[in-house]
Amino acid sequence: MDEPAAADRPVRIAHAREVNSAAGAPWRLVAALDPGAADRASGRAPDHWIDLEIARRRAIAADPNLAHDRVLHRQPVTTLDDHLARGLRIEALTELVDGFTARGEPADDDALLEADDLVFGPPVIRPPSLRDFYAFEGHVRTMWERRGGEVPETWYRLPIFYFSNVSEIRGQNEPVWAPTASAELDYELEVAALIDTPVVDLAEERGEEAIGGYTIFNDWSARDLQREETVVRLGPAKGKDFASSFGPWLVTPDELAGARATGATGPDLAMTAEVNGVETSRGSWSDAQFSFGAMAARASADARLRPGDLLGSGTVGTGCLLEVKDATLGRYLEPGDEVVLMIDRLGALRTPVIARPDRR
Repeated sequence: MDEPAAADRPVRIAHAREVNSAAGAPWRLVAALDPGAADRASGRAPDHWIDLEIARRRAIAADPNLAHDRVLHRQPVTTLDDHLARGLRIEALTELVDGFTARGEPADDDALLEADDLVFGPPVIRPPSLRDFYAFEGHVRTMWERRGGEVPETWYRLPIFYFSNVSEIRGQNEPVWAPTASAELDYELEVAALIDTPVVDLAEERGEEAIGGYTIFNDWSARDLQREETVVRLGPAKGKDFASSFGPWLVTPDELAGARATGATGPDLAMTAEVNGVETSRGSWSDAQFSFGAMAARASADARLRPGDLLGSGTVGTGCLLEVKDATLGRYLEPGDEVVLMIDRLGALRTPVIARPDRR
């Protein structure tokens, strides 16, 4: 298989800090050192990551005019949040990745960080908003049947979403616990898309043009709290807003090249979940009723989407214990469990479940 041209090369972006960093150390914006087409397709975790601020400084040292000619090079590279706030899109970071040349072996290059030495944070640290959709019929039908009803006709016409909380964002390996008064903690296996340019009133056919990347999303649920709240028929509240996990990194749309059939709503990529190493969920992104273009169009109707806004796909069919626990784990999640969500080409998002801390 031919390597993609530089302008079309998939890039993986993440926030990372070294394992032994001091408490409160700032995140560093890093990009995966290109592992080649085979490893990209497998979704294998990259071994080395490029510190993009060091890459920027090296580029300026080689060509001082860059600091005057390119917006990307005028200020330090800190976080993706800051990058987006400067009016830059994610694809602009490709210039630093493509222009990077390692100095000798990775162990001898201070710009290259070993994955085993890093802690990864959420791809966006402070998203302005999080809209979570309801795009997979398998999950929607199961939820309605449990209530003794049928899927409303409206669901087939309109991408429906609710607003979730953006103050409790988690990254790779950050623990999650059940909220107060809940004994039914559940995972939800989803895809999330990141908006990286300001838009309003998007047409569906252009909706995906506003997306800078994709990541795995675990939309945690407290089923007992949720069950009480939904009786009132208002959107999810305390049953949903205690934690949302994203990661382990963000991949640019080019990462999905060749995985999507003509006319399909999404790429044909497997979505799976494991609890304590045992597979509990399996579905496909291509099963979605709506594309992310349709979701972005719906979200932007009469409302401005801002860089950093996140759109969740909703839970893939079988993608939560509410649907499958009787046939798999036999219970909801408990302290000591580890949940791993995997999506082909997007990686694996790991979360330990712990007892609720006494103090936060």
